[in-house]
Amino acid sequence: MNIEYKKLSENELPRIIKMRIDQLTEEYTSEGRTVPADVDLETSLMNFYKKNLAAGTYVSWLAFDGDKIVGTSGMSFAEKPPYFTCPSGKLGILSSMYTDPDYRRMGIATQLLDRVVKEAKDYGCGTIYITASNMGVKLYEAYGFKHNGNFMQLNF
Repeated sequence: MNIEYKKLSENELPRIIKMRIDQLTEEYTSEGRTVPADVDLETSLMNFYKKNLAAGTYVSWLAFDGDKIVGTSGMSFAEKPPYFTCPSGKLGILSSMYTDPDYRRMGIATQLLDRVVKEAKDYGCGTIYITASNMGVKLYEAYGFKHNGNFMQLNF
């Protein structure tokens, strides 16, 4: 097996969108929830990727085994007023980390994480945030991410 890593381009969007919906469905249903039938994620994801790839505010690296995408990663970029631990005010928001179950425990997720973290550093980010799935926590802790007990969210 020869894993190759490539940056996401518009050519892969239909495949990535399907994978992202499959990933979200797996995570959502594993928590005992039912996927809402009235949410059109396909259109929303296509709009997000096209807009943010063009603007340079989103980057993704993919892992390929031949023509098969076996891993994904994503990093969105945002800014807020600078603060002591992030004087640039630039933030990376890590998302879309996924490895095909048949390819897990082979270092693919770490390779993908390395690439998007480098993108965040190159962008000037001083902090990277992630809302980790239960499965991903060990990877992020091993990489050096720390829990922030103050993290809260409000959904609308």
